[in-house]
Amino acid sequence: MIRILHSVSNMDRAGIETMLMNYYRHIDRNKVQFDFLCNKTKPGAYDEEIKKMGGKIYHTPGLNPIKYRQYLKCMKKIFKNNPEYKIVEAHNGALGVYALHAAKKYKIPIRIFHAHGASITKDWKWPIKRVCKALLPLNMNRHFTCGKAAAECYFGEKIVSMNDYEFIPNAINTKKFVFNPSVRERMRKENNLENKNVIGHVGRFMPQKNHNFLIDVFLEYLKIDNNAHLVLLGDGELLDTITRKIKEKGIEEKVTLVGNVSNVNEWYQAFDCFVLPSIWEGLPVVGVEAQAADLPCIFSASITREIGLSSRAKFVSTKNKEQWISEIKKAMEDKKRKDTSELIKNNNYDIEIEAVKLENKYIELAGETK
Repeated sequence: MIRILHSVSNMDRAGIETMLMNYYRHIDRNKVQFDFLCNKTKPGAYDEEIKKMGGKIYHTPGLNPIKYRQYLKCMKKIFKNNPEYKIVEAHNGALGVYALHAAKKYKIPIRIFHAHGASITKDWKWPIKRVCKALLPLNMNRHFTCGKAAAECYFGEKIVSMNDYEFIPNAINTKKFVFNPSVRERMRKENNLENKNVIGHVGRFMPQKNHNFLIDVFLEYLKIDNNAHLVLLGDGELLDTITRKIKEKGIEEKVTLVGNVSNVNEWYQAFDCFVLPSIWEGLPVVGVEAQAADLPCIFSASITREIGLSSRAKFVSTKNKEQWISEIKKAMEDKKRKDTSELIKNNNYDIEIEAVKLENKYIELAGETK
């Protein structure tokens, strides 16, 4: 059996972690096992499921330059106690260099950097991230990506022009997301959404996701559609800030804050349209999920067009609120939905097919270490 050590933040319900769990559930775990190197001490929503499937979870001292010696000491112990590790895969953006450098130092032969983002968040860690990004080429020797935009961001023009990377799609369990009228009816009834025009968003509450803009658009849209209702799934650092804004604007009864839930697939059924006004994305798995549910989707123009699988996907600049309102209005006028299984499969986003490909790739890479 091959064991892959994945470096992540922690295994909570978010885009990267959901993608990893989709693959983990569908690979042959007698051949390939996933273990997780978590850089936060906070337990993750997927922890128990991982343990039941035979995966291990390790916690590091965190990705902080001050604690780097402690980090290396932790990694040395992990590699010493688990000599079977031949493949380490980092999903932490530029900070993934921590795991890859430690893997290189302790002679791990296959060091994969998996690019998920098409930009780097300019927060207080920005200077550190710039240094880490510059160090990535010295420490990775394999390139995985969710899409071309993410590859261009992290690997550079030369690697992309040579096609020296593996496209690992943010694949989903299509059967869970295809349109289901009975689930739609139940979810809308249970959540008091009957006869409402439901705008849905799924994403962590963080600056990148642009919730402030979304609330502003919704406030304007309410002026022409008093029957509109906004549903926000997820949690995160800006949840309290956005909650305050909703209260200040007096629209508490028009907005449902769902939190982090395990039945996201059912919530898509309840929506009438899906919006994602992110400042940047790599290739958002929520966009794949929403199109699998055959929802009209309105994406920020800054998101890669690679996510536009369906003719119902529109891309609008966040500088143009009027166009967002117009596209939402159009979406509400066409609520017909159909089974999009073939669309998802033909675009290489069906997990049952893609998991086999990834499993074979890991087996191939492990063979190179013998």
